[in-house]
Amino acid sequence: MKRACVVGWPIAQSRSPLIHGHWLERYGIAGSYDKVAVPSDQAADFFKGLSAAGYVGCNVTVPHKETAFAAADRREASAEAVGAANTLWIEDGRLVAANTDTYGFMTHLVRSAPSLDLAGASVAVLGAGGSARAICFGLVSAGVARCLLFNRTRERAVALAAAFGPRIEVRDWEERGGVAAAVDLIVNTTTIGMKGDGDLGLDFASARPGLVVADIVYVPLKTGLLAAAAAAGLTTVDGLGMLLHQAVPGFERWFGVRPQVTEALRDLIVADLARG
Repeated sequence: MKRACVVGWPIAQSRSPLIHGHWLERYGIAGSYDKVAVPSDQAADFFKGLSAAGYVGCNVTVPHKETAFAAADRREASAEAVGAANTLWIEDGRLVAANTDTYGFMTHLVRSAPSLDLAGASVAVLGAGGSARAICFGLVSAGVARCLLFNRTRERAVALAAAFGPRIEVRDWEERGGVAAAVDLIVNTTTIGMKGDGDLGLDFASARPGLVVADIVYVPLKTGLLAAAAAAGLTTVDGLGMLLHQAVPGFERWFGVRPQVTEALRDLIVADLARG
């Protein structure tokens, strides 16, 4: 029986076992997927000993993504671009790392906003953390003409922009309010709006026609940002789809079946979120 897991500190909040457990049952696979709490000072050793512990691979969540990246024997381009890994597997006895956040976000975006043409588009990204790096990588790879990057700490935004070239243009955080009039896509990667806290302060009154607004926060599922965008008649993309789609490549690597993200799976996670 193949075994995989999700690793973090803490880990109780992870919904990954629900996602992968659903797929194991749906596809009739004799496998398991567990939560493993690993303190930071033990994470590197855990990843190096993954195979010896009987695991074919794992997902990695905070605060261990950079440690997982460093522990790998080989890193895919997705992990190299972000400098962090959220998916590990054993291949020919070697530990391989990938970052599937880019895949998760871009797949959900394309499915949720099929009329959005990213080639030559102008976009805005709020935040400059690991998720922002993964999303900027995806947007640049998709051919956007420019990406306006807003972050409360400008230095972090400058460092991110340096990694992806001149199409990433750093703007002051205080300038974000009117960006809806200047871009085709806005993506919030900050924690503002999580659990209903905070307001990003964006004005959608003069939004560019066809503007798409995405938020990677999924608790609540409809954040204040998405509610305001929907009220203005704009297309919105919630954060749950990114979580579901980023799980697909790992499951395929570990268990040999490429799973489908279905409404039944989404409903399962939405119901769990409602329970708190």
